[in-house]
Amino acid sequence: MPGIELFRLDGRVALITGGSKGLGYNMASGLLSAGADVAICSRHGEEADQAASQLSNECGRPVRAYECDVSNEAEVENLVSQTIGDLGKIDILIANAGINIRGEIDKLTPGEFQEVMNVNVTGVWLCCRAVVPHMKKAKYGRIIALGSVLSAVGVAYRTPYASSKGAVAMMAKTLALECAGDGITVNALCPGPFLTPMNIPIADKEETKKFIVGAVPLARWAELHEIEGAAIFLASDASSYVTGTTLFVDGGWTAH
Repeated sequence: MPGIELFRLDGRVALITGGSKGLGYNMASGLLSAGADVAICSRHGEEADQAASQLSNECGRPVRAYECDVSNEAEVENLVSQTIGDLGKIDILIANAGINIRGEIDKLTPGEFQEVMNVNVTGVWLCCRAVVPHMKKAKYGRIIALGSVLSAVGVAYRTPYASSKGAVAMMAKTLALECAGDGITVNALCPGPFLTPMNIPIADKEETKKFIVGAVPLARWAELHEIEGAAIFLASDASSYVTGTTLFVDGGWTAH
């Protein structure tokens, strides 16, 4: 298969959690542009429906939408069953759904810490657990778990989020070893400072602007579309010999 064709996703089916906005939405758009059939989910069914409609209008292709709380085992199992029932299979999982609760450790509650872990860690684990048997049967799969630059470096007042994203990176490494004999690759995609809905509330603060310029060699926030190339790469046959790694899209942050 020649060069650029390795990045094509025609005939592949992708499930993207947290696909109704932010990076999930843009990764869905990217995979659609490469030829994949795409299903997205959100905890909020109406948001998923609206996003799927918008993606379909933009890309000229149908997009499935589901409601799912990824921290709920029964809902995840149902999501995977529905997707396979509607689209026939799942070749690609992008476990993207995540939340962030910021604050000083002595001001945060154990409940807030657990809430982040439930979505960001347990949710990824449950989604992987649900799709792996189907991928093993097909002897093919691409699993992309969304880590973060905070999978590798620390930032003050982010103990729940950084802990969760560190766990996701190690989960991807471990699952990659477990699935290597079944034609399934597993990698962590680790974004840096993207202007997602999660980050917009802090983007205009002076201390944040100074931090971005100091921490990121490219000295700017990433635009949402800049995640698409990495997602297409990890989802495609172009990455057939890439597994158990963490791919940082961080403007050079982790090069320090």
